[in-house]
Amino acid sequence: MSYVNEVLARLQKKFPHQPEFLQAVTEVFESLEPLFKKEKKYQKYNILSRIVIPERQVNFRVTWINDKGEIQVNQGYRIQYNSAIGPYKGGLRFHPSVSEGTIKFLGFEQIFKNSLTGLAMGGGKGGSDFDPKGKTETEIMHFCQAFMTELSRHIGARTDVPAGDIGVGGREIGYLFGQYKKLQNSFDGVLTGKALGWGGSLVRPEATGYGNVYFAEEMLKEKKESLEGKICLVSGSGNVAIYTVEKLQQLGAKPVTVSDSRGYIYDSEGIDLVLLKDIKEVRRESLVEYAKERKNAKYTPVSEYPNDHNPLWNTPCFAAFPSATQNEINLKDAENLLKNGCKCVSEGANMPSSLDAAHKFLNAKICYGPAKAANAGGVATSGLEMSQNAAMISWTFEEVDKKLHGIMKHIYAISKETAKEFGEADNLVLGSNIAGFRKVADAMIEQGI
Repeated sequence: MSYVNEVLARLQKKFPHQPEFLQAVTEVFESLEPLFKKEKKYQKYNILSRIVIPERQVNFRVTWINDKGEIQVNQGYRIQYNSAIGPYKGGLRFHPSVSEGTIKFLGFEQIFKNSLTGLAMGGGKGGSDFDPKGKTETEIMHFCQAFMTELSRHIGARTDVPAGDIGVGGREIGYLFGQYKKLQNSFDGVLTGKALGWGGSLVRPEATGYGNVYFAEEMLKEKKESLEGKICLVSGSGNVAIYTVEKLQQLGAKPVTVSDSRGYIYDSEGIDLVLLKDIKEVRRESLVEYAKERKNAKYTPVSEYPNDHNPLWNTPCFAAFPSATQNEINLKDAENLLKNGCKCVSEGANMPSSLDAAHKFLNAKICYGPAKAANAGGVATSGLEMSQNAAMISWTFEEVDKKLHGIMKHIYAISKETAKEFGEADNLVLGSNIAGFRKVADAMIEQGI
């Protein structure tokens, strides 16, 4: 049994109840076989066994009181996975589906994503099974304050710098930061995604979506193609999806879909971005409202989805930008995309394609941008926010956007160069995994056991 398979077998035996974590590890490990054949030092120093175990893992109780005066209890998590190249960095997710396995998979992915940016950031992740949906502003504030009361003892501007994720936007970051500042009596850049008036960075809300489209542009340039005039599919309707739509439209593309947990919209004339932002960022309502206000738009509720695939991905397109959640594209969805002419898939969400779907895209030789490379723009701009906070300065929108664009070009270039080095020039999964892993693993070796 090879070194890679030996470590993977141990993990599968130890964590059978964490399928998403095992999926993330398997995807990375599959890519590393050629590296271990070429360079023996990683096995000598048993890097795989070390890198899959978090340096620190904190589970805590969050107790808060709702508007009815009732005591509520949620589970909180923070996984500080790897600090070999910088302070732990990774978002907080508030969603009922959050579990230890979810946070572990996200934290493991974050190690290599952060490495690829070229910035000094280690990997971490956190969150809670708290659901902000249906809660009042006061309840959300009370929960955030209770969550930060527990989390504050484990984080710091040079230790661990959380950001937002699903369920944690600017509002939640504000409440979290306010509580941290009160507890620590210190104005530190301990969270990113802050409001502009008190340490936030321009382009941060747009960063993951913009960066994903920039990455797709780089892949397509290699094929002498562009997004201009092309039909594109986008899933999700949070920050990532909204600003993917915005950047696609700026480049002359025509995104025709968005989705939320209740269903998806198909708008043959192209998504109305002003209406989408109003519904999701201002009113915080379902996409049902979009269809009511846009006559040519067709809304399909989740209750009408077939059992074996998502009909959003069965729409003819040139490019697809999955920007909702993990494993939203299964093998059938991948087959439908390819059958309907899709030439490019660039992942805005974390691990949105199942392993079977990812293999399908790779075998089809289309432009396929895996999440840890294509969606790294968000954490890259969080890193830029950390730099601005440390220097107590603020860059213009144009400056930050230019730096973001440069980082995404760098990620593409290093992933492509590494893929070529190992004889698979079109396999950016292999390229990004090896490139991200190498930097962290070398740092671990250099810093001793």
